[in-house]
Amino acid sequence: MSFILSFLLFTAAAIDSNESSFIIEVEGNPHEFAEQIETYHPHVEILAVYDTIFNGVAIKTDQRNLERIKRRTNFQQTYSVQEYQTQITETNINESVPFLIPEPLPYTGKGVKIGIVDTGIDYTHPDLQANYRGGYDLVDFDDDPMETTPEQGMPTLHGTHVSGIIGANGQMKGVAPDAELYGYRALGPGGTGTSVQVMAAIERAVKDGMDIINLSLGNSINGPDWPTSVAVNRAAEQGVTVVIANGNTGPDLWTVGSPATANQVISVGASTPKLKRPFLYDRFHDKKIEIIPMQGSPNWDFPRDLEVTNQEEKITHDTILIMDRGEIPFAQLAIEAEEKGAAALLIANNEEEGVFEGAVDPNISIPVAAISQEDGKWLKDNSGYLSIEYQEIQDTVTDFSSRGPVTVNWAIKPEIVAPGAGILSTVPGGYQALSGTSMAAPHVAGVMALLKEAHPDWTPAQLKAAILTTADPFQNFQPTEQGAGKIDPKAALETDTLVDQSLLQFGKITDNSEQKVSTLTVENISDYEKQYAFELPEQDTDIRFRLPKSFTLKPGEKRTVEVKATIRPGQMAEGIKQGYLYVNETPIPYMFLTEAHDIPKAMGLELTITPLEDSYHYQLYLVEEAEKLTIDLYDAKTFAYVTTLVERTDLKPGVIEGEVEQQEQLQTQYIANITIETNENQTYQYQTIWEGGAG
Repeated sequence: MSFILSFLLFTAAAIDSNESSFIIEVEGNPHEFAEQIETYHPHVEILAVYDTIFNGVAIKTDQRNLERIKRRTNFQQTYSVQEYQTQITETNINESVPFLIPEPLPYTGKGVKIGIVDTGIDYTHPDLQANYRGGYDLVDFDDDPMETTPEQGMPTLHGTHVSGIIGANGQMKGVAPDAELYGYRALGPGGTGTSVQVMAAIERAVKDGMDIINLSLGNSINGPDWPTSVAVNRAAEQGVTVVIANGNTGPDLWTVGSPATANQVISVGASTPKLKRPFLYDRFHDKKIEIIPMQGSPNWDFPRDLEVTNQEEKITHDTILIMDRGEIPFAQLAIEAEEKGAAALLIANNEEEGVFEGAVDPNISIPVAAISQEDGKWLKDNSGYLSIEYQEIQDTVTDFSSRGPVTVNWAIKPEIVAPGAGILSTVPGGYQALSGTSMAAPHVAGVMALLKEAHPDWTPAQLKAAILTTADPFQNFQPTEQGAGKIDPKAALETDTLVDQSLLQFGKITDNSEQKVSTLTVENISDYEKQYAFELPEQDTDIRFRLPKSFTLKPGEKRTVEVKATIRPGQMAEGIKQGYLYVNETPIPYMFLTEAHDIPKAMGLELTITPLEDSYHYQLYLVEEAEKLTIDLYDAKTFAYVTTLVERTDLKPGVIEGEVEQQEQLQTQYIANITIETNENQTYQYQTIWEGGAG
């Protein structure tokens, strides 16, 4: 799997050896719950109280106090705090906004408030000064959501980049150049922060009256009911349109993560505007080598051919050095290659499949790029001269863009795609090109601002329906890769029809033949009578549709119709079926899957040592009911079995957590092997690394 720019979620280490942050979901009034904690547990710090987008309290305490709170209070669930981190890739680009909006539109986002939950905003940037209106810093808890500066730690730029795509108004013009921009800094130095800060930022943005919230962040939990997914759904229920990056861990299925898994938001995948991508070419062997330039390195722009080698004694100023990916950081490899006199560096993957992404220090003077393991071996065996060439790419879904569907409710994600590869935008001190679904989401947020200006009384559902109704699907991509297709701002503004709930999710088929029904609502928003008709799809042995008959709607009239399907999975090889129906020109994605499809059963294991040496807290997400769950630990170096940490039976879907007593504290690095035995007598396993001894 590859990714270019993403906010990745990983287990947060405790703030110190004894204390961690937790979010407690409560049944009653969260403010009363917080008062109860302050009264009876004075050593517990209240970090935030959520009463708008999530019913809960964020606290900082040790495991001992948490157990006391659990025993003495009523609550629904406890979630350990998660941490978000940015990773960015730089690319040569053309400007994306003119590609998306080639002709001027009559709307500019004027009067629309957009909250950007991110790393902050450099509001001193000349292209952002006019539209910046304020915000809040959830890292330092003040009214100054400026990006992290070098004096404060590792500097950030991501929120400024996102802001420029939405509403820059200067040398660069964003999608909505007159929108009002508000920054909510939830991620601090180095682009890191906790779920407490992210959820508090969403809550603050809702209370501040934002029309639209953009979140270019996400995690690895593919479930519809993780706390951040609950939070953004609550924001949508408050009348806020929430736009979320789908994630950058494609191209595999099931890679979308929370909060993009929420059903009331707009989850955005990444497509390519017109851009040039560099590659290396060996004329003698007529061999093309795909490269992924690393963030921070100079452009691959050489006027002459360069000789490639992995032998350091042959390095000259005309040499591309090949080094293997390993434990040494990419930046250190780049420094070594630079000191040896190489003109450029290729880092070959140490895994068999795919090309990886990475970053190096911006002060590195030589170009650095990643290549596949296969290409690395070929180049080592075929030393020669390579030329740097470029190919034009546009209108395709990027490999790094995360795919759906969502577990548990089997929802189609993403719902739409927008430009996310090689996007030029504002950063502190100037402009930079970045890639990722983090860049695709603000394009959509900007379009939503144009629609909101045009239709200030529209609900989030109507705004969402406008862009899905008018989307244009790519021919060679499926709904779980692109949703309804690529966004078309002009068509969305001019649409005379809204189709709500237009993604048909027939779910999981467990029998040889099943009848499924899904509904959608068609609304005529024009000033004239309109006729609607479904296009009959080609005959298919796996699925037979019974589509509504053609119907006519008067101006302002809407009708809910049923799409019925008889599904006979038969001998489906992949266990998943998807495609498109059409009502007039509107694409209607559909999908179902069967027991034959390899569905993830669990994900997101977290292990935390309690203050007591013989106690451990575990938490993971279970997708379906399970007969048995087992977590075995193996030594990461020798692969020797160490112990069975958890063994439980008769489990329901959702967050699974508990305590386990351990006679001897675990101190080294382990492979945690999670085994799920389903109620259908099937066994599913996955592995993750755990550092013993960490709090």
